[in-house]
Amino acid sequence: MAIFGSLATVRAQLGNRPEFQAAFKYLEDCFHPGSPANQRLQKLEEGKSDRTELAEGAFGLEQVYRTKPRSEGFFESHKAYIDVQVIVSGEEFIEVADVASLSLKEDKTPLKDVLIYHVLSSTSALRLRTGDAAVLYPVDGHMPSIATGAPSLVRKIVVKIPVPQ
Repeated sequence: MAIFGSLATVRAQLGNRPEFQAAFKYLEDCFHPGSPANQRLQKLEEGKSDRTELAEGAFGLEQVYRTKPRSEGFFESHKAYIDVQVIVSGEEFIEVADVASLSLKEDKTPLKDVLIYHVLSSTSALRLRTGDAAVLYPVDGHMPSIATGAPSLVRKIVVKIPVPQ
């Protein structure tokens, strides 16, 4: 199931697993004021996203958006990638459920690495604030970008790490 907490805690929980090393180096840069990654994210306009290629087939998606009401959300999961979702500024709920408890609505694989599920009412909610991270594996259905109150602006990075074979 998902791993979550402060970025430092999540990093410590994952230890020195090689598939996560490029992701954590990149995320450090994103939080370092004045770094190219931080400047790029701070200049990114609402509703936009940028992709940054990392080592070993991983990549980062830098995003700026407004959170949404739960009624506008949907559950998704991925087969080929592990998500490391990190809030750079703002806060949101990410609901999480084991994919075994979800009912598949649409399979967009292999063209896109996303499975979409019908919304489930009994889930776990993670409240992520600035500096928090969630690691979501292929078994973790997740509904991100949910408002904690009124919709608000979030700057977020999602690092996609290939699932080890």
